[in-house]
Amino acid sequence: MLGMGEGEDCPFQFNFDPATFKVGDTVSYRVTGSLADFPFVGTLLEVNEDFVIISPGENEPDARYRGTRESRPMVDESEL
Repeated sequence: MLGMGEGEDCPFQFNFDPATFKVGDTVSYRVTGSLADFPFVGTLLEVNEDFVIISPGENEPDARYRGTRESRPMVDESEL
């Protein structure tokens, strides 16, 4: 993210507008519970009226997390 390195910009292009979410968008998402203070990056696999399905990335190719449909989706810690 910005300001976390030696003057380097964030390598991700995030979509923070839930009204324009589409499959393939990169989003910054949050997790409840013990991980609430950490930002996560994922790719939208599904966009539904009230929720999204997020892939956390290549390291967990089969993982799918259900999140809220808001600017930074919220994923329940039990999904992990």
